[in-house]
Amino acid sequence: MPAVLPALTFIGLHYWAGSGRAFQPVADLLAPDYPLLAPDLLGFGAAPEPIVSSYSVGAYARQVESFIAENEVGRYVLVGHSMGGKIALALAAHQPAGLVGVALLSPSPPSPEPMTDADRMASLRAYGKRPEAEKTFQKITVRTLPEPLHQQILDDNLRSTRLAWDAWLLHGSREDLSAQMGNVRVPCTIIVGDQDDVMSPSVHGLETLPLLPVGTPLEIIGGAGHLLPYEAPEEVAELLRAFAHRL
Repeated sequence: MPAVLPALTFIGLHYWAGSGRAFQPVADLLAPDYPLLAPDLLGFGAAPEPIVSSYSVGAYARQVESFIAENEVGRYVLVGHSMGGKIALALAAHQPAGLVGVALLSPSPPSPEPMTDADRMASLRAYGKRPEAEKTFQKITVRTLPEPLHQQILDDNLRSTRLAWDAWLLHGSREDLSAQMGNVRVPCTIIVGDQDDVMSPSVHGLETLPLLPVGTPLEIIGGAGHLLPYEAPEEVAELLRAFAHRL
């Protein structure tokens, strides 16, 4: 009789200026078969500011590792969205116990994120301004969302801390983890929206896919923008289920 594998848990790592609750629509669709836990990353959502003001990609990876240990998670898949994708890859490169796969949703690449200086400065100036949060929302989404989710996305943007906001733009997004990617040994998958105006499918194909294990698929969701957990929860949940079945 084959051994029964322990249950699988998904760990959701959210996008910059978001929060863990971005994964709730996907978590609802995966339940009760697969739990999905999604912490608020340092400086975002309801997460407290760290005692030591470090918002490096490595510091975020350590936060996630501590969260997994505190929740006594056994086998798990990291689901990294945008900023969370870079953090997921940083943690996966350390080959932590229990990790069996990495699913990347419109991820920030291991290499420095493609962003013009003008866009970076505009984002720095946008901090804490609701009209700017609305402009960002319009840029990063394509599908129409219910008004409560629209407001939730704006609220998460506005409750980001200044330190975490600036640190990602000036430092985290520019970190280059490419040399560490040879240490990512677990199966991976990339899921992107074909109308992503932040990072197009070609960016993932050129910057991220070549650094991942051979055979990693690039799944494209039609008619979706950058906020896949909000815009395409059904498609994301279906692809995560299929990924879990292959592990």
